Amino acid sequence: MIDTFFALITEPLTHDFMQRALLISVLIGLVCSIFSCFLILKGWSLMGDAVSHAVLPGLALAFIAGIPLSIGAFIAGLFCALVTGYLKDNSRVKEDAVMGIVFSGMFAFGLVILTKIETDVHLLHVLFGNVLGITANDVWEVGIIAVACSVIMLIKRRDFMLYCFDSAHASVVGLPVRGLHFGLLILLALTIVSSLKAAGIILVISMLIAPGATGFILTKTFDRMLLIAMSVSTFSCVAGTLMSFHFDVATAPLIVVIQAMLFIMAVLIGKQKEEAKRLSHDSQ
Repeated sequence: MIDTFFALITEPLTHDFMQRALLISVLIGLVCSIFSCFLILKGWSLMGDAVSHAVLPGLALAFIAGIPLSIGAFIAGLFCALVTGYLKDNSRVKEDAVMGIVFSGMFAFGLVILTKIETDVHLLHVLFGNVLGITANDVWEVGIIAVACSVIMLIKRRDFMLYCFDSAHASVVGLPVRGLHFGLLILLALTIVSSLKAAGIILVISMLIAPGATGFILTKTFDRMLLIAMSVSTFSCVAGTLMSFHFDVATAPLIVVIQAMLFIMAVLIGKQKEEAKRLSHDSQ
């Protein structure tokens, strides 16, 4: 029994492409899980959705200009975030409506460009990623961005946490609120860019929300929320990558499915805990 279980884990790792897939999945999972905690706390879940969709025209224009796709994606994502903030501050429309208009418009613009140019970039790979097609250079590129973003967010987590929880209080205590705001947007754009090749535009949205939401349900302290989110994401990435090999299914979607299942389990566990507390309180 133990030998069979061990074989199920080691067999996929005998292939170089599976080793790269596992490594890049964990790297992306970790940086997305860290960021998801701040997005959940700030109420910016839709911002991750907006920026991830908005990178499409950046990818297309970068291809036309002959520059690295990641540069075009980063510029487009950051442009979307800045435009969203400007429109929100200078109109009576609520932020969620502004995000919906901006990201859907940019996404549609990207689709228009892609239909007019000849490219070997497969649209499905852009939308849903291609973990198994990752090269060694991709691993290095993603790894550098993911590690840098993760380190910055963990080191500055107290400042970012206070800004996300109560920006007015953060300003009172002397924190550079505007700098934290744009810093968070830049890190969000970089995180999404690092995740595109493996998870794609659509699936990265879930990876930026589900781990943090799971941690938020299970604990009331931010550091524990971070640990839970990182653990959930790492487990999902490892399990999803290995299972995709054995069941011959797409890796990134399976990772997202596992994260969604873990979130549902967390909701049920949280509900049971609340019910137990209520019964205990009533008995007293």
